[in-house]
Amino acid sequence: MKHPTQNTIITGASKGIGAAIALRLAQDGHAVLINYARDKAAAHRVVKTIKEAGGQAIAVQGDVAEPSCMAELFDAVEQTFGPANGLINNAGIMRGGPIGAATDEDFDAQCAVNFAGVFRGMREAAHRLTEGGTIVSLSSSVVGLYQPNYGLYAATKAAVEAMTHVLAKELGPRGITVNAVAPGPVDTEFFRTGKPDALIEHIKDMNPFGRLGTPDDIAAAVAFLAGPDGRWISGQTLRANGGVI
Repeated sequence: MKHPTQNTIITGASKGIGAAIALRLAQDGHAVLINYARDKAAAHRVVKTIKEAGGQAIAVQGDVAEPSCMAELFDAVEQTFGPANGLINNAGIMRGGPIGAATDEDFDAQCAVNFAGVFRGMREAAHRLTEGGTIVSLSSSVVGLYQPNYGLYAATKAAVEAMTHVLAKELGPRGITVNAVAPGPVDTEFFRTGKPDALIEHIKDMNPFGRLGTPDDIAAAVAFLAGPDGRWISGQTLRANGGVI
């Protein structure tokens, strides 16, 4: 049996992991707001797929690096579906390379989306989510692997995990669960960009299952935490990585 309709905001949901989360949550009965920064066509394809399956979805443009974005997303979901019950902080960017070679712009760009964007989403949710709501933020299993060339990215995701643990204690009295999902390598355009085939095969071999994760693997983990079976889980980071760490 599907749980009662939830009104859920998903940032960065036009493709990849975010799109898979949107499709899965819509299947589970959520009315979803699909946020996108640039790819309007991809976002509207996700909306179309959801509506054709009988679900409820809208697409709303917004860059989470902008201070006003999260409040505007909450306004949009409230105007369309009603008060927000859920927030999935999925939007993120990665600029790899050694810490010693990173520029200030590399640092600022990743902090603006991965850290500040999630912070503002959490802050808005703290005021506007209904009681009994859910927050799930995407971290990464590079927090724990600590591989070379991922220093800044890992740092921003470690900040997400720290805020998750603290916010769970702050919002627990209102019955709001706050968790993070930390994917390992997932087979998306985001992951494959700039990586030669030999490197991708090497990364596969690092995993006990001998494969990359799929967006649906991560969507299933998020759906668990955002659904009725995850109500007694809060302040946790679920490392959905096939055992790589």
